[in-house]
Amino acid sequence: MKNRLVAHALTTRRNVRRALPKASMDALEKSIGMAERGSSGQIRLVVEANWPLLHVKHITPRSRALEWFSQLRVWDTEHNNGVLIYLLFAERDVEIVADRGFNIRVSAAQWEAICRTMEARFGKGEFEAGLTEGINLIGDLLREHFAADMGENEQPDRPVLV
Repeated sequence: MKNRLVAHALTTRRNVRRALPKASMDALEKSIGMAERGSSGQIRLVVEANWPLLHVKHITPRSRALEWFSQLRVWDTEHNNGVLIYLLFAERDVEIVADRGFNIRVSAAQWEAICRTMEARFGKGEFEAGLTEGINLIGDLLREHFAADMGENEQPDRPVLV
């Protein structure tokens, strides 16, 4: 717990902006748009720098990811195939929350493998590359399970930085 508190206390939005400058955020936005092509699915990316220290003891990255999934209405896609990638930068922890349309198609182990792939890149300081790789892997799943002309983009492609 102490390490988590220290990580949150020392991590700021400035740290995130150094790791993911505007050019990286622009590239990630393009990657999301490209990953969605050829499918009816939607991808959202939230990068949260840290939490207030009082929250660290009481919430988990998974519960926070579920909050963002709900708040951004990622669940509200026509085909129930929205996916949220949540990066808690202070902990270098990635959570993926997928809508119910994925439940019978993609296992928890598959999502976890994508998370671990991204986290391995983060451990090397490769934040943009790690996120891009994860986005591309999710795009492959979207095209595999929800191949279609994209139609209307139901969710913004721009990553959210908190």
